Amino acid sequence: MIPNKFPYDFEYVKEMYDDAYFPNFLVDKIKEIIQEVVTFLESGNHSMTQIQDAFDVMTLKINAMQNEFDEHDSELETVARESIADTIDQILTHFDIDLDIEEAIRVREW
Repeated sequence: MIPNKFPYDFEYVKEMYDDAYFPNFLVDKIKEIIQEVVTFLESGNHSMTQIQDAFDVMTLKINAMQNEFDEHDSELETVARESIADTIDQILTHFDIDLDIEEAIRVREW
């Protein structure tokens, strides 16, 4: 079986990159955190529990970045929430994962 690969040219958290309010080097970190989940999903079949665990770890890592954003006069607010959620929703759709976006990022603090 050929593994399902996510498009290499996908624009992660595009709205965050498009908004100067968010420092690009911090947005890059969020992108890398999300890419860790994509790499996990591309690696093969996983149970829904494993998939949810991967999204929980991702979300906790993003939660931990809130102070970094504050230190750079930014924050994980509405545009960030929507951009991250949109990216995750597209990942769920691509991999045909039957998981609601709110459940996927259920441990978020932003």
